[in-house]
Amino acid sequence: MVKHGRRCLSLAPVLGLSMLAGLWYSGAIQAQSQEPRVTIEPRAPQPEPGKGSADRLRTNIRVDSDLVLIPVLVTDRNDRSVTGLGRGHFRLWEDKVEQTITHFAAEDTPVSVVLAFDISGSMGNKLRLSRAAVDQFLRTANPEDEFALVTFSDQTHLAQSFTPRAEDIQSRMLFLQSKGSTALLDAVVLSLNQMRHARHTRKAILIISDGGDNSSRYSVREVKERVREADVQIYAIGIEEPMALRYRSIEEFSGAALLSDLSRQSGGRLFEIEDINELPGVAGRIGMALRNQYVLGYVPAEPRRDGKYHKVQVKVERPVGVPPLRASFRAGYVAPGN
Repeated sequence: MVKHGRRCLSLAPVLGLSMLAGLWYSGAIQAQSQEPRVTIEPRAPQPEPGKGSADRLRTNIRVDSDLVLIPVLVTDRNDRSVTGLGRGHFRLWEDKVEQTITHFAAEDTPVSVVLAFDISGSMGNKLRLSRAAVDQFLRTANPEDEFALVTFSDQTHLAQSFTPRAEDIQSRMLFLQSKGSTALLDAVVLSLNQMRHARHTRKAILIISDGGDNSSRYSVREVKERVREADVQIYAIGIEEPMALRYRSIEEFSGAALLSDLSRQSGGRLFEIEDINELPGVAGRIGMALRNQYVLGYVPAEPRRDGKYHKVQVKVERPVGVPPLRASFRAGYVAPGN
């Protein structure tokens, strides 16, 4: 900001500055007309409700259903998000055939998030810090994000439908009590179903749980199939008991593997913790991960409308002098049918 003094400027310097500004503007327009089009689209200053940057990206570049969009999270060896990469730092394959990345975006776009919150009996002494974890996650949110809350024990319940108000989620969390067993898979299905009402193109589920599934109607196979077909990232926080205190059933023992598989397949991540006090910090890191993703777009070299699942592989060409990087991305997608 430039603050004007009390002295009056003489006319000649003002005219000189105006002429220089005019010449600069004219030259800038000519230079701009010669530059290639940039595919990264900045967010509008005041987007309409429900029309965030991700939605505009879908509207502007998804000319037909052959375009595939792959969100990618890049982290370093310390699991910190890496920003500032360009299109040239990425390579992408579909079914082992390298594809040309035709669209690229790297900005904070609004997300529709379902929080799947475990309130089974074993969560009793963990509820306070689990609520704090949700609060920390909400603090990292984009002002245009929206949230829904699904709770699960031996049954699942939509405690809050999508709302842009974080305080609506927080107020619902205050009255939760732990009891019963764990219908984790049913909670994933209910969360995916709720995504039909999401306003934003980008969608994510955050699961907070301390064990595996022991009370669901849906099978692992059914849920994995639904995750493969859905364009939804799954992040999970698995709360582990200290090794000396662990006594696991078969379901509990396989819980971490199940959460890891669902997360990896969807392009998300599983964070396992033993110290309950780490919960809020990890939730904040997940929130920042959602804020710092790249979106790669391509049209398959051999467009398919076969309704089948096609595997995707992404690699990061790290800049010179940068330590090894890790890319998390969706494992594949189901092509549209004829």
